[in-house]
Amino acid sequence: MEQQRTIVELEKGMENWQQNMETATFGMGCFWGPEARFGSLAGILRTRVGFSGGTTPNPTYRKMGDHTETVQIDFEPALISYEEVLKQFWRNHYPNRDEYKGRQYISLLRYHNEGQAETINRVKKEMEAELGEGIETEIDAYTEFTLAEERHQKYYLKRYPKALAQLEAVYPEPELLLDSAFAARLNGFVKGFGTRDGLRQEILGWPIEDASRKILAETFMSLKW
Repeated sequence: MEQQRTIVELEKGMENWQQNMETATFGMGCFWGPEARFGSLAGILRTRVGFSGGTTPNPTYRKMGDHTETVQIDFEPALISYEEVLKQFWRNHYPNRDEYKGRQYISLLRYHNEGQAETINRVKKEMEAELGEGIETEIDAYTEFTLAEERHQKYYLKRYPKALAQLEAVYPEPELLLDSAFAARLNGFVKGFGTRDGLRQEILGWPIEDASRKILAETFMSLKW
């Protein structure tokens, strides 16, 4: 009977982290890869991809207008700081505008509060010294984010229909993948981030019921890709 519990029930307790949750919004090229990369990191609660930075109303993947492909994450700063998020951001793409044509794939940061803005300014200087060149990321205050179509969320996980079929009891509706920490980790894992044992150990430390931790860990270990 326990195996029939959905992810909403299994992840109940994550709100203990969500009390201090922060949101980060950024663009670093095609949004599929960055969602997987950040979704694999301990302390990231949710990931989603969409469009930001432009003025075109109601952007879509096919009609993006002047928007940029963007990743948005919710994270627990006690487990992963915004400074570490920024370092992951700058170390894993080339933040020079000369590399891009149009706005779809530019390097973009949108800060959600003054604390984030101050951290960006400080870490940017550190990263310029580390990278040995100036950073040309477009940086501004957060104003908007439009969620991309469902097929773009957890893109790499969805390339494994056999595994998704095994997860149907946990995710009876595809939309449940969007706000799930477990789905974010699986999406990162199939892209090549992290290890089986490392993810299993992390799940066993999540602030959820013991039975739920066991179910999710066993579900992960039993998946056939």
